[in-house]
Amino acid sequence: MIRLFYKVLRTGLLTEPAPPLDDESIEQLGVEVRKVIDRRFSGSLAIREVDAGSCNGCELEIHALNNAYYDIERFGVHFVASPRHADVLLVTGPVSRHMETALLRVYEATPDPKWVIAVGDCAACGGEFGISYASCGAVENVIPVDVVIPGCPPTPVDLLRGILKAMGSQGTGIRTLTHPF
Repeated sequence: MIRLFYKVLRTGLLTEPAPPLDDESIEQLGVEVRKVIDRRFSGSLAIREVDAGSCNGCELEIHALNNAYYDIERFGVHFVASPRHADVLLVTGPVSRHMETALLRVYEATPDPKWVIAVGDCAACGGEFGISYASCGAVENVIPVDVVIPGCPPTPVDLLRGILKAMGSQGTGIRTLTHPF
């Protein structure tokens, strides 16, 4: 055991430092999201995340929205377990044939008005999977989509911008966020 301890001490850190993040841009986006939520939703926006067949890369970034750094709950955004309580559906991954019916049921269970946000390249266009015997491809092939957030995976800041874009879309058709912002 002591040998392993000395090896760890000799090796040192092998990870690279995290990229610098602009705290001000996150705070500005959050304040903007908060204003829209207060005006349109009386202080709270409920999101239901649906994994329709992704690799979980997008889910990791979505979960990061709840960590101590981003903490989107301070802006009035929270995730719910039931689509019956949701205002927004965040859908990730190409829709697998096995998830097609489940996604339709979640969409139908979500009360109107609702927004659907396709998160990531796979949800936007089917990604490398496309349409096949096992995949329906993009989310819009199964349910109507209001906003598409590209990226593999999109960053938490991109996700926050997409949520803000969805709240401003008011049913004007699909809006795709493009880089750079």
